[in-house]
Amino acid sequence: MMPLGMANVGDVNVIEKITGRDEVRQHLAELGFVVGAQVKVVSEMGGNLILSVKDSRIALDKTMTMRIMV
Repeated sequence: MMPLGMANVGDVNVIEKITGRDEVRQHLAELGFVVGAQVKVVSEMGGNLILSVKDSRIALDKTMTMRIMV
């Protein structure tokens, strides 16, 4: 298991765990980042990641991606 922020562009991973405060986990869940979901790293710019999850593209900063374990 590793943080999503460490994944390479093009990697497709399955979310295994989300860490952080309840409100952070709730916010990520509302965006589609839930345990068992597939997430693909589309691109990386300045430490921020563009992610594809559930047919949506979402940009997350490095601190958020380090809370998503894949």
